Amino acid sequence: MAEQVVTLKIKRGEGGGPSRWEEFKVPRKPMMNVISCLMEIQKNPVTVGGGNTTPVNWDSSCLEEVCGACTMVINGRARQSCSTLVHEISPNGEPIVLEPMTKFPRVRDLVVDRQRMFDSLKRVKAWIQVDGSHFLGAGPKVSQEDQEVMYPLSRCMTCGCCVESCPNYNERSAFMGPQVISLVRLYNMHPSGKMQAGARLDAIMGDGGIADCGKAQNCVKVCPKQIPLTESIAVMGRETFKRALFGWLLKG
Repeated sequence: MAEQVVTLKIKRGEGGGPSRWEEFKVPRKPMMNVISCLMEIQKNPVTVGGGNTTPVNWDSSCLEEVCGACTMVINGRARQSCSTLVHEISPNGEPIVLEPMTKFPRVRDLVVDRQRMFDSLKRVKAWIQVDGSHFLGAGPKVSQEDQEVMYPLSRCMTCGCCVESCPNYNERSAFMGPQVISLVRLYNMHPSGKMQAGARLDAIMGDGGIADCGKAQNCVKVCPKQIPLTESIAVMGRETFKRALFGWLLKG
């Protein structure tokens, strides 16, 4: 019986230079994921035509869908390559097509520079600031109701799947992306995070903020953590509206 193989078509290239397609075949193993396929190519970087080439470059870290580093476009959809299983996307041996995300500058092959997303997190102060001015014992209590809302929001990995699918997130737009808006909601709900709630709302009311969302709703469909992104956008839309109407009372 012939050995079963996985066929991968990979879009490769350096930085902003020209792209090329290379095709590989690797042994098919039970429960293997896309990262496993790339590791097999790394061991023996030879194309299906027998040509020697360089190992394919990609990002990964945790290998358990936590870090968000291994996002790439797999068969036309942004996914985590660590949790994308071969038998699910190629049940009958169909070729698997791998491409880098298109919304970020390419570094090499499947590696992109996602710095834009992290810069947006800095703009909205996506963290809980602790200045040491209060007792650092047990944290403030959070109601069960708030916990149930906050936990799904906290699962965001800044992986980029949502912005890759968003038509309003591109090189011609300053839009921060749905994940940033959702994280503003998360940190503004935190008892300590509320101290900077106004500054976060001001940030998403500015250039590239919530007003630039086109309501396509692609983001919520591709999020690997099932984060209610469109719900967060609606909630923060109401909060920014109230800020615009009554914020002067707080600033005065």
